[in-house]
Amino acid sequence: MRLNGKTALVTGAASGFGLQIATRFAAEGAKVACVDINADGAKAIADQIGGLALTCDVTDGGQVRDCVERAVGDFGQLDIVINNAGWSHPNGPLLDVDYDAFRKVYAINVDSIFHMTHAVVPHWRDIGGGVMLNVGSTAGIRPRPGLTWYNSTKGAVHLMTKSLAVDLAPDKIRVCALAPVVSATALLETFLGGPDTPEARERFVSTIPLGRMCEPTDMASAAVFLASDEANFLTGVILEIDGGRTI
Repeated sequence: MRLNGKTALVTGAASGFGLQIATRFAAEGAKVACVDINADGAKAIADQIGGLALTCDVTDGGQVRDCVERAVGDFGQLDIVINNAGWSHPNGPLLDVDYDAFRKVYAINVDSIFHMTHAVVPHWRDIGGGVMLNVGSTAGIRPRPGLTWYNSTKGAVHLMTKSLAVDLAPDKIRVCALAPVVSATALLETFLGGPDTPEARERFVSTIPLGRMCEPTDMASAAVFLASDEANFLTGVILEIDGGRTI
């Protein structure tokens, strides 16, 4: 088991990528804190994997700090954080996105990492290191029309990841990001900009050289590797989980 003896906190763990990452981490031997704004969903996955369920709005710094403190209190220490919780405005004309929607996307996708960094870095400095994995997107590498404001949040996630990696390297804290292409998760229709039909999926998949969408299991496998000791010389990496989409 590649994460035996490790402890992890996964945001957005009630569904999609987060659920699969939490499940896989537990199977690899980690104790996992399952964090989500959906309390029932967090409890369901935590009960399934023998983890800790924590309810949290990741846009609220106080709630994020409380989650980290609770995880540390229950586990003794916290080794890995996965900043997975994310949001998007619908794919469409950029001027149709109002400021409230713009701010919500930034609060969930970007501000949350600021809050998590402030909450967990002092603990990692105390214990001599840690690993942070941020979920970015191919949208932050090869942006497409219709998602400008969302694209910009993922660009911010990628640059923040690299800068944090440099800033925190002396503390033996590694920071990397995963950049998935679209997946059949709850946000799929938002990204497609219309109904989730076989035709819409086929059009999008035709732009992916390996011929399929990203699966949550693809993300989980990459996250296990980057969080494990096998990757202990990797930091600042933006790992594209995209089937060649960004080539």
